[in-house]
Amino acid sequence: MSGPPLAEGAAEAAGTGPAPSLWRNRDFNLLWTGQCLSDLGGAMVDLALPLLVLQQTGSPARAGLVGTAGLVTALVCRLPAGVLADRVDRRRLMIACDLLRLAVHGLLGWAVVTGAASLPVILAVVVAGAAATAVFSTAEHASVRNLVRPDQLVSAVARNEARTYGVSLAGPPLGGLLFGFGRPLPFLGNALSFLLSLVAVCRIRRPLQETRQEAAAPTARASAAEGLRFLLGHPFLRALLVIAAPLNMAFTGMIFAMTLALRRAGVPPYLVGVAGTIFAVGGLLGAFAAPALQRRLRLPVLITLLCWVTAALMAAAALLSHSVLAAVPLAAAVFLGPTANAALFGHQAAVTPDHLQGRVVSGVLLAAGSAAALAPALAGALLARWSPAPAMLVFPLLVTAAAVTATLSKGLRTMPA
Repeated sequence: MSGPPLAEGAAEAAGTGPAPSLWRNRDFNLLWTGQCLSDLGGAMVDLALPLLVLQQTGSPARAGLVGTAGLVTALVCRLPAGVLADRVDRRRLMIACDLLRLAVHGLLGWAVVTGAASLPVILAVVVAGAAATAVFSTAEHASVRNLVRPDQLVSAVARNEARTYGVSLAGPPLGGLLFGFGRPLPFLGNALSFLLSLVAVCRIRRPLQETRQEAAAPTARASAAEGLRFLLGHPFLRALLVIAAPLNMAFTGMIFAMTLALRRAGVPPYLVGVAGTIFAVGGLLGAFAAPALQRRLRLPVLITLLCWVTAALMAAAALLSHSVLAAVPLAAAVFLGPTANAALFGHQAAVTPDHLQGRVVSGVLLAAGSAAALAPALAGALLARWSPAPAMLVFPLLVTAAAVTATLSKGLRTMPA
């Protein structure tokens, strides 16, 4: 490893010297590209797995069980993942996760080829893969601040948001196409994506955490408690929790409820798919616009404005729930989401000490993910009781609660620039 790249990386991370474009940041682009590929593989499998289970068992309930198992595993692993990301070398941790994911998804592909892909095998792969992904993603979030300058954190988070929405556009159609050509192909393709991610992580030159002081390591429980104390004791991070959780629940619930409402109204499946594409395009465009919006508005003003506007747009979408036109205001709301995420998580990375990054990130993701995981069940219960419009109005009310929090929160209003 040569001297100049590390010296240049230290200057960039400190925010000194000229500010090169993120596109010229070799190490950040390696991490980002590797995750583009592995996220694409994951999106392919998210579509292919239910199809495989349905084809193997003929049971929609068992297909749903597989999806639920992955979500529950990810939530359970969040806090332990944060402790690991702060106690273990993050590069080695991500390499270990990629090796595990490569192995289990490669074995699943081989099991499909040989006809041995029974439900217990599929569940074991889903649980192992979800656990490894929870740990990897937490370590990745915690590492970003060590790869970019402080003034580029928001742009880096926005790039990651663009990755998420881009993959949601390309992954499911590609997974369906590959599954149609041959059932093992999506799973073998996913294994290949983890191999490429592994190569990318191995080629990153800069350290992914600050030098740590040698000291007696606290127990895992004490380490997790330290992270939660910092998270709940910091005014901005407390506000982030209260704002992010209802926002995530509202977006997940609205999109799920919109899909059910359109089908109930007799909208053909292909048009329901078009609505989903409109949502993803709105998010992708929003991710590209996020840095420009963030530069023009201070974070407290930006977050408050986005929450109120999103609440209004979601209410408009609820009133149009019988038509595909409802996708337009909802896509406009999704357009604003990446800006909020980039600003909030960019500032979180800036105010959290490096040795606590993993635990704080895992706490925020656990709160937001738990709320989002409850959203489909809430949407289904509401639609079972009421007609679509009043049922879906519950979700803009959740965003209104987040908007009130953003308006009144001292954690946002008194934060330094």
